[in-house]
Amino acid sequence: MNATTIIEIVVSVLVITGTLMSLISSLGILRLPDVYNRAHASTKSATLGILSILLAAFFYFLFTHGVSSIRLLLGIAFVFLTAPVSGHIIIRSAHRSKVPLSDTSVQDDLQEYLDSQEAAEDQDRAEPAGDKKPKPGLGTSEA
Repeated sequence: MNATTIIEIVVSVLVITGTLMSLISSLGILRLPDVYNRAHASTKSATLGILSILLAAFFYFLFTHGVSSIRLLLGIAFVFLTAPVSGHIIIRSAHRSKVPLSDTSVQDDLQEYLDSQEAAEDQDRAEPAGDKKPKPGLGTSEA
């Protein structure tokens, strides 16, 4: 077995893994009950699937043609950094818009935090502007 065969096997395994992860992601989007679970499926599985396929393409061109593609590396970094963040922002926006959880959901950890934030905002709005004291550490000096 020579080096080219080993590289082709590694690339094939990465492509098949990426394809299976993308398939799992698409099935999760179709089958899961609410927007939170669907977004989780799409960000986790699709990110791993795309990263595996891009990594396979990078290895293939690097070891068979001797070309290292900066575009593929930038694509890997871009997907790795942006996909989970965008999924998190979508889920948080849905929660703030009061999109209901599915009936099978057991616990909502974010609700307590958002309730305390809303209570603090309501308290800030209720105080008259002249009665507000500056909070320490926010641009005020304490001598």
